[in-house]
Amino acid sequence: MQIVFARSTTIHAHASYIDPGIMHVRETVMPALTDIEGCVGMSLLIDRSSGRCIATSSWRDEDSLRASEGPVRALRDAAAEIFHGTTEVSRWEIAVMHRDHHSERGACCRVTWIKIDPAAMDRGVDLWKMAALPRMEELEGFCSASLMLDRPAGRGVSSLTFDSAEAMESHRERLDSIREGVVREAGAEVLDSCEFELAIAHLHVPEMA
Repeated sequence: MQIVFARSTTIHAHASYIDPGIMHVRETVMPALTDIEGCVGMSLLIDRSSGRCIATSSWRDEDSLRASEGPVRALRDAAAEIFHGTTEVSRWEIAVMHRDHHSERGACCRVTWIKIDPAAMDRGVDLWKMAALPRMEELEGFCSASLMLDRPAGRGVSSLTFDSAEAMESHRERLDSIREGVVREAGAEVLDSCEFELAIAHLHVPEMA
């Protein structure tokens, strides 16, 4: 199976500039990314309460990811000015991508960052795929789930998308229980978890489950 890669840029934005930032990403950044060889889409997550915004671009292979660094850096710097925020960049291997159906306007995401021993990472991925994913996709309103890895750093990030904030909220206890069980079994540690509005959803990564 071909490995697909991703680059995520976390923007710590000024709250009053989030909507202009979304428009800039939709009208300027997305078309520019589409023109870069190897890009297979992007998404944008927004947390209006904290100003944290995460733009993720996906790339068909590691060579494409590396070759795009220069053009993407220029796009990132311009976007940071529009958002009036600072940026942090992470690079990931996309280990799992599963969709029940495509998201529509109003969709929300629950994102969890974890730390795990790199030697235990493959077992952790198997646990997430075999123990957590089947239980999550049974939940009403479930759209999709992904798991991305930074193997050398021993980090992972999972993203669950639901049709609405209400659907996600209704499953909060169940999702917490599923996450806690897999994290405990994998010997991992939860670093952070946050819920986001899915402002842009054009991350055209193939099914990888």
